[in-house]
Amino acid sequence: MPAFSITASTALRFAIPGGLLALMAATTPTAAPAITTEQLTMRMSSAIESLKYLRCTVKAQERIDGSIHQARSIMKLTYNPLRIYIKNQKGVEVLWLAGQNGGDAWVNPASFPYVTLSLDPNGKLMRGAQHHTALQAGFGTISDLLRSTALRQDNSYSRSFRYVGDTTLQGRTNHVLRSDYPQYRYVSYKAGKNETIGTVAERFGCGEFRVIERNGLSIGDKIPEGKVLQVPNSYGRRTTLCVDPKTFLPTMVQVNDEKGLFEKFEFSDVIPNQPIPLEEFSKDYKGYKL
Repeated sequence: MPAFSITASTALRFAIPGGLLALMAATTPTAAPAITTEQLTMRMSSAIESLKYLRCTVKAQERIDGSIHQARSIMKLTYNPLRIYIKNQKGVEVLWLAGQNGGDAWVNPASFPYVTLSLDPNGKLMRGAQHHTALQAGFGTISDLLRSTALRQDNSYSRSFRYVGDTTLQGRTNHVLRSDYPQYRYVSYKAGKNETIGTVAERFGCGEFRVIERNGLSIGDKIPEGKVLQVPNSYGRRTTLCVDPKTFLPTMVQVNDEKGLFEKFEFSDVIPNQPIPLEEFSKDYKGYKL
């Protein structure tokens, strides 16, 4: 879900438009609902898992150090093998191809030093203080919100989503899934043996960014066994997810926590499963400056 800057990977980022109150207050239909929560979540998950190609534009907002950072990016993706191309409104370009360039992404920073760089998509230079990595572009992060795993200590958050009715977004009717999770809070967690930021985030389903931010960690840090961390017990206090009833792909995700807006991503110009020519994932493709 990412929108990209040179110090950050593209991520899925989320905003608050003027119509948010109506969206967040979507009312339960008085008549029998056209779709159930289980049907909606299953169809959305299936639609995401069935993607072979994806083109879209992502408008993103993320809270970083108390401020909301905005970005807008176009994305092209193919799956199996994974290929990713991203370009944001500042002209920064990212190209990542599975099995190529030693696992690094090619990055045109659109600024000094004005040369194409090879950067680790999970490293500090690309990700910086951003919520997500370029490798999470698309809808992968959204799938994780509803996913239950054996490692996760508590799956009550993923089970808290409910279909609450329909709303209008981007001029079209959307189904609304919403999680109200008032028990959201930070808890103490003693790191086990060989614990990483990623395993801690997976245990609590909270994402790596908050683990890093709250505990003064840096990307790639090893966590000593026995270290006590402050970790959120879920991904958010309120999560609102809009789903296109034709494609069953997300059009918007917004996450709020105890401080208000944490992140929001809006997806537009979504073209799923239309083959993308292989040359569009080449450094030499016309119009690219990689």
